Amino acid sequence: MSEEAPLDFIRQIIKADLESGKHTEVVTRFPPEPNGHLHIGHGLAICLNFGVAQENGGRCYLRFDDTNPIKEDPIYVEAQQRDVHWLGFDWEDRLTHASDYFGELYDFAEELVQKGLAYVDSQSADEIRHNRGTLSEPGTDSPHRDRSAGENLDLLRRMKAGDFPDGAHVLRAKIDMASPNINMRDPVIYRIRHATHQETGNAWCIYPMYDYAHCISDALEGITHSLCSLEFEDHRPLYDWFLDNVSVPCHPRQIEFSRLGLEYTVMSKRFFAALIDEGHFDGWDDPRLPTIAGLRRRGYTPGSIREFMRRVGITKSQKVVEMSLLESCIREELDHLAPRAMCVLDPVKLVIDNYPKGESEELEAPWHPQQPEMGTRTMPFTRELYIEREDFTENPPRKYRRLSPGEEVRLRYGYIVRSDSVVKDDSGNIVEIHCTYDPTTRSGTGTNRRPKGVIHWVSATDSVPCEVRIYDRLFRVPRPKADAMDADLNADSMVIMPNARVERALRDAPLENRYQFERTGYFYLDPLSQAEGHRVFNRVVSLRDSWAKIEARERQKAANA
Repeated sequence: MSEEAPLDFIRQIIKADLESGKHTEVVTRFPPEPNGHLHIGHGLAICLNFGVAQENGGRCYLRFDDTNPIKEDPIYVEAQQRDVHWLGFDWEDRLTHASDYFGELYDFAEELVQKGLAYVDSQSADEIRHNRGTLSEPGTDSPHRDRSAGENLDLLRRMKAGDFPDGAHVLRAKIDMASPNINMRDPVIYRIRHATHQETGNAWCIYPMYDYAHCISDALEGITHSLCSLEFEDHRPLYDWFLDNVSVPCHPRQIEFSRLGLEYTVMSKRFFAALIDEGHFDGWDDPRLPTIAGLRRRGYTPGSIREFMRRVGITKSQKVVEMSLLESCIREELDHLAPRAMCVLDPVKLVIDNYPKGESEELEAPWHPQQPEMGTRTMPFTRELYIEREDFTENPPRKYRRLSPGEEVRLRYGYIVRSDSVVKDDSGNIVEIHCTYDPTTRSGTGTNRRPKGVIHWVSATDSVPCEVRIYDRLFRVPRPKADAMDADLNADSMVIMPNARVERALRDAPLENRYQFERTGYFYLDPLSQAEGHRVFNRVVSLRDSWAKIEARERQKAANA
């Protein structure tokens, strides 16, 4: 029996807490902000939070951090729920919102005021920002820091009652303006915001800040391990300060892990939103984007993404993962699961002059050469076929293994053909390739002839027109620069092949099926294509890592520089 893989540091902590009796149950949460769609970086947190709860028979909450009504939308709440479900996780009856606790959060704010640990500040946002200090210089006390508890309580209640306009006052925690940790310099707890909230309507005109609402929501839900990305490490003292100074029922432990970075893309909802608004992409589910919705529409599977997260692992060190790792996960899954089919992306007609006109025959082909249980399909072989334009050249380079004048190739599952002549249009473009076939060389009949190459094809009369979209990496460079992202975008991240032809067997294929188009890649029948009036196949991933040579060449250039 093989040894179990070692536990990551978070799972080691959880295991120790359970064995020591510190906790008898593991309770976690995934707390997204509903201001956009989730991306693959969130996928790591989803798999971790739901995963450790499942592994230990515990519970995981899906809690929406809806503390900023100006930026949030119910559409994103629904989309994020759909993404979590699609990845294979279920929160059961544990769907919550930070807004569910607005009443308790406000009561705890009054508690801090009464303890002399919070005050109402009437400075402007710019003044508060200026007086906060820098990483090397301490902050400056607000002139309102020493207001009495009674005055602060009166002002806070009037803020809640709507007596003041936006920006007139904020409630701040009273901690230490000289703290070396800038997060501890009297952070804002509440701000006035006269805005309708998606869950609470107009019941509130003051809203809590994330750092305040998050930790208290954790405590109210009985979270045992509050797992968050590494940028919140400096916020942990504030997390603990709030929980130590209000009468919450428990004190969860915050544990940080490194967030997921992925080459050739970015993890920024703000950047994606800007690109969508500018018309660069069709929406949050554009298959070029690393959003969960985009990956789903491109054709990735939940299992391949979960496997990717398993291989990435949980660490404390910042990491940027190679895109090839994600691509290998989906390749490995689809290699076993995806039926094979033939599709010609850029067709040119192949006419077999010595094949009888008006006749055809049915050739049998397996759906998967290593999975006989998938069965077979038949392909009509006719006098006129389509092959890939790039599979023929009049001037073949050395070691060329496809079709050229006077040379032979095998048509996959069919016959050996020899190119004899071509027909060109007025612009010199080849529109027909004329050839002859050897009727004794039908595939599977035991012929000993072995031409240099094998190419795929479809019948010109019985194939199905479709559109194929070749998706590739979002950026041209592994690590796009923050100040030059637009310039680094890959102009070929989507190439549309509008005149493609797919074999007859896929005429009525169900939407969302995945196939390996032989010699081309793995493809997904886009679920939105029916609404567009025709069949659209999205390339999920190529058959092999076509970027490997490019990356090796770039590494060599850098080494020689």
